[in-house]
Formats: sequence, C-alpha cells, structure tokens
Amino acid sequence: MDKLAASLVLKKGREKPVVNRHPWIFSGAIERVEGRPEPGDLVDVVGKDGRFLARAYYNPHSQIRGRILAWDADETIDETFWRQKIERAITGRAALALEPATTAYRLINAEADGLPGLVVDKYGDFLVIQCLTLGIDRRKEMLVGLLADSLNPAGIIERSDVSVRAQEGLPEFKGLVWGEPPPSDWIVRENGRQFGVDLLGGHKTGLYLDQRENRTAVCRPHFVAGKEILNVFAYTGGFALYAAASGAGPIVNIDSSMAALTLAEKNVIGDGWERPLDEYIAGDAFEVLRYYRDEDRKFDMVILDPPKFAHSQRGVERAARGYKDLNWLALRLLRPGGLLATFSCSGRVSADLFQKIVFGAAVDAGRDVQIIQHLRQAPDHPILLTFPESAYLKGLLCRVW
Repeated sequence: MDKLAASLVLKKGREKPVVNRHPWIFSGAIERVEGRPEPGDLVDVVGKDGRFLARAYYNPHSQIRGRILAWDADETIDETFWRQKIERAITGRAALALEPATTAYRLINAEADGLPGLVVDKYGDFLVIQCLTLGIDRRKEMLVGLLADSLNPAGIIERSDVSVRAQEGLPEFKGLVWGEPPPSDWIVRENGRQFGVDLLGGHKTGLYLDQRENRTAVCRPHFVAGKEILNVFAYTGGFALYAAASGAGPIVNIDSSMAALTLAEKNVIGDGWERPLDEYIAGDAFEVLRYYRDEDRKFDMVILDPPKFAHSQRGVERAARGYKDLNWLALRLLRPGGLLATFSCSGRVSADLFQKIVFGAAVDAGRDVQIIQHLRQAPDHPILLTFPESAYLKGLLCRVW
C-alpha cells in the first residue's frame, strides 16, 4: 500500500472543482503543502477548513500538482484499488462487443476511466501502454503486472515517447516491458478491415483508434463512390482504406512521413484493393495544399485529420490560426457540392471554438458551408462528464457550395 505522505490544503473558494469530481488540482489552487511528500506520493486534498475532499498523487514539478484517484476518505489506494479500476475498464470495453470484427481498441482512457495518466490500447494479442504522469510512472511495474494477470497478452509495449512527459519532469521512453516483442508486420482488424500496425515505431500507439466510427461515417459509399478524394495527414491510410472499400475514385494521400505512406499503401492493397490511380505524397501538408490551390486542382472530398496543434492553453491562438489556414485551403480545393471532413484533436480547442474557426475559413474562402454531421471520438474513448477535457476529438462533416 502507498504511504500517505502529506496533504494539499486548498485556498478558500477553490474547493468546487474537487467537490464536482474534476480530477486535477492546479498549482494555483493550493495554499500550502503540509508534510514533505516525494514526487509521486499519495496526498490527501483538504479544504482550508481541514475537511477531507479527495486523495491524489502529487507532483511538485507539474502545473497539475495533484491528480485525484478517490473522493472517499475510507478508500485505500493499494494494489487491490488499481486492479479493480483496471478490471472495471476492461469490463466496460467488453460491453461494447467490438470483437471479433475489431481487435484494436482502447482499454483504459486515463482520467475518463478513473486512472489519470494511464493509457492502455489493445492490438490483438499485444497491449501498448502510455505512462503520461510521474505518479503512474512510479507504479508502472505493478500496473504492467496487473495488466498481464488480467489479460495474458503475448507482450506489453510502452510508448511513453510523448512530449507531455517533459511537463512531469520525465524523459521519453519506448520499448518492450513485458513478454515478447510484436512482429514488425503485426495485423489487426477494425470493423472487419485489415490493418498493419507498427507498435514500436508508429505515431501514438500505432493506429488512430479514436477515429474508428468516423472512418465509417465519412467514407460511406453514397459519399465517396467514384469521387476524387484528398486525404490530408493520411498516416497509415485509415480513411483511405475505408474509402477504397466504398468504391472511391482516385485518392491522393498526403503525409510528412514516407514510411507511414508506404504502410498506408500496403494496408489498402492488403485489404484487397488494387488502386493504380491513388497517389502517396510525402511533404508538408500546407505546402502541398497551396500548390494544388495555385494549380487550381479540385476534389470531391477533402479529409483533414491533423495532429494536435495546441499543446497548452498558451498555444490555442496559434493553433486556431493553423486550423483556419488549413481549412481555408481545403475549401478552395473543393468542387461545388463537395464534402469536407475536418477534425481537431487538440483538447484545448473546444468544439464551439473549432466550429467558429471553420466558419471564419468559410467566410474568407467565400464558400457556403453546411454542417451535415458532428463527429467525435469512438466509444472506447469515453468522456467523463466531470472532466470535459476528455472530449478532445471533434470533427465536422460539411457540404460545401
């Protein structure tokens, strides 16, 4: 059992988010720290009057000083606690009945599953974990053991090679942490479609699992059959594969990584689709789109699935400019009646702000744009009502005139 080392005493009037079960304690909410906790230790969170509010793990090096694990003073944070949280998350995913058609999905979604800082994705017989906070990193060996006991995977890979670790005072890390390594050409299934994934070298944990339902929604046959499609930030071809399966015309795939595009083409062909007219272009997306604009090239659908543009609140304004420029360029490339599928995975950019950004791009491009569907993350990436930050992926499917 973890030893309780200290208490975080909140400033007067700063208790409400904790009472409302938001799992983060920011540095500015803390009046003082009682005791001498080490980074990663458990602490009680108390009001200025000494009243118990929650129990969290602590990191003095992060702007988020505490991440709450429990709101019950009688709850013990021991190995049993972690096991029960893991098993609850696994039970929730089993209720979605994704397998056997889908063998790659999220098992644990950090704060949204009551396990702040821990992400676990399942890729068939392999698990990929991300330890995003110091509190989780300190308990990694135990958590890996619990995951191995609960799921008996062939291997567990850690992909903690993400920049957010620096905010926790942690170095990036990736590698095998349990069992055997995955084959370099590991195959998973998504909605019955076949994908090759690079679990050790790909983006995130190997595949953009949160876009699963959106790939289906955007690439329905009546939207894409026979249509010319521009797939920007294509990565390993998720949208391209679905579009090909629905009878799309030529698909132009753009990504900064030639290795990702090579796997994208392999995925499309491996799922049974011969596509001699498709293009795979490695380059800067903004530069390629500007080139197509200058060449007056047109498409029937443009898909924009960029990486996170805003990594902090300070970066939101710059991210907004990037999203607006990107969407403005896409709108210039669409034929009348064409479709724009545009996304943002920046949690700091709200759905309302993102819609306003696309509105601004439409006005500047002189196009009439109708939203025909709002898009969001897949259900294996649940959104905790008391933690709106967990609703990070937002998208719009638009008709453009």
